[in-house]
Amino acid sequence: MTEAAPFRPRGIRPRDAASLVLVDDRGDEPRILMGRRHARMSFIPDAFVFPGGKLDPDDFLAKPATELGLPTSFGPKSRALAMAAIRETFEETGLILASAGDVGATSGPGWAHFRAQGLAPQLDLLSALARAITPAGSPMRFHARFFTASASTLQGTLAGSGELEDLDWYPLPEALKLPIIDVTEFVLHEVGRRAAGDMPARIPLFSYRNGRPLARS
Repeated sequence: MTEAAPFRPRGIRPRDAASLVLVDDRGDEPRILMGRRHARMSFIPDAFVFPGGKLDPDDFLAKPATELGLPTSFGPKSRALAMAAIRETFEETGLILASAGDVGATSGPGWAHFRAQGLAPQLDLLSALARAITPAGSPMRFHARFFTASASTLQGTLAGSGELEDLDWYPLPEALKLPIIDVTEFVLHEVGRRAAGDMPARIPLFSYRNGRPLARS
């Protein structure tokens, strides 16, 4: 009789997520908008992160004012991911990347402010920066896409919702010294590369193989 193979539980499927890395490049060195997650949060508590969050179904329904310059930069979900990055950034920071437009009546409650103000996201102001996938053994997994935009394109006043503490613009060298996870460090280095004029041929990816970090540029 053949012995049954040992049961190996399948890893959790990563959830789609998007972040917006806002860069103020008007000084001698770039400054990046970051905030610290609350200690009570289950995912990376007390770590400094960029504004962002998970992709919602309504992000597929909301309409932008302008389209992505490279609509396939993150695959078929690029547009919805870009919308999510702008929505989450507004919710967490009070800053908005939008112009006159109609997000549509079916866009859902997450887009209520945009709809009320007659604004819709300007996706053409975004660039794909990097992506990252959480380790297979993690109890919470995300496939995160990181967009970037210039601080000069923003409307509104920086006023956090309370989800992120110590929300501020941090010079790149200072940001790298904050309590951050390896993914955030990887993305910050990508910001530095672009500031130095080094544009990668493809979107860099940070993932894990056999539990070890693997960075591909």
